Amino acid sequence: MPGFELFGPEERKHINDVMETGILMRYGFDGPRKGVWKSKELEAAICARLGCGYTQLTSSGTSALTTALACLGIGAGDEVIMPTFTFVASFESVLSVGAIPVLTDVDDTLTLAPEAVRRAISPRTKCVMPVHMCGAMADLDALMHICNEHNLILLEDACQSFGAKYKGRALGTVGHAGTFSFDFVKTITCGEGGAVITNDKALYLKCDGYTDHGHDHAGVDRGADTHPFIGYNYRISELHAAIGLAQIGKLDQFLAIQKKNHSALKAMLSTIPEIAFRRIPDAEGDTHTFLSWFLPTEAIARAVVAELRQQNVLAGNFYWFDNNWHYFRKWDHLRQAATLNNLNEDQRKALLSLKPEAFPASDAVLSRCVSTAIGLGWTEAQTTEKGEKIVAAVRKVLAREKALV
Repeated sequence: MPGFELFGPEERKHINDVMETGILMRYGFDGPRKGVWKSKELEAAICARLGCGYTQLTSSGTSALTTALACLGIGAGDEVIMPTFTFVASFESVLSVGAIPVLTDVDDTLTLAPEAVRRAISPRTKCVMPVHMCGAMADLDALMHICNEHNLILLEDACQSFGAKYKGRALGTVGHAGTFSFDFVKTITCGEGGAVITNDKALYLKCDGYTDHGHDHAGVDRGADTHPFIGYNYRISELHAAIGLAQIGKLDQFLAIQKKNHSALKAMLSTIPEIAFRRIPDAEGDTHTFLSWFLPTEAIARAVVAELRQQNVLAGNFYWFDNNWHYFRKWDHLRQAATLNNLNEDQRKALLSLKPEAFPASDAVLSRCVSTAIGLGWTEAQTTEKGEKIVAAVRKVLAREKALV
């Protein structure tokens, strides 16, 4: 899955271009950098690849989300509908702009359930933020319909799904804005990095300034820039952008390998009638970074996970229901409002009202789900071996369950 599996001479070449100038910062130092602008090149490459008008690189996916939310005008008192299954950065970014995360059930797409979104809307709702988890997409037609009906912003958290498409359109380009992460374990990586994409020039210009202390970047002298609004330092470095520039050139290769390995593994697991698979609203648009599969009950899923651990093949197989970082059930620090600084009162009340048992529909999905990360470096023999071991573990557990009946 992660692009770092196939690091090579392309990354070294782009890094060396930067090192030869010694200019690691993305802005200024026009003369000494000798025409080397890796961040600008990567932004242009992302626009070309995804078919969007504007890209603003950031230091991380988290800062990309924070930037997008702030520049979309979302702040104190506003509610942002988001899924119970995501990465903690989703709610961190909402809290960072003073807004209130409204956690909402997911369905068998592993993304926001549209009807749950509809039920969660209140007079304070300003934004719906689907998270395209594990390389595939939410039901964007349904979510966009809801947003249009209620005059809400649709912000796509596509941090885990760079290169995925929905009905021919790149994820991130369907809503008002989209965000990506290029951290070390993403499909393409910068080591650390992120991006906001949009087709709205006014929004892009806000993002451009917001990520660099409010600089307007209007002239050729950085020191003479004016500051139309307060911003922060969410800049990417030229070294990180250089890695990403090499990686985006390999994206088609990565996606082809993942699809091949994903298809082979799915074919093997499909021989077990008791296994069902994640519903993907547009299967052709999947990046195939994960194969997500469901077992009949939580008890059977837990037994399979235990058997995979016993057979030393659990690595790369994720049981999200017990995961500290990705599912609401384990976010004790969120429910306890455990921050180092004071939250605003609306945020504090909203977090303290969250209950561990509040999302039975999400529990019913995640408690039965295992997601297998698809390796870029797997040989055909390794893919077959992994599939055989998973199938053997599942069959062993199912046979044991049948014997108990």
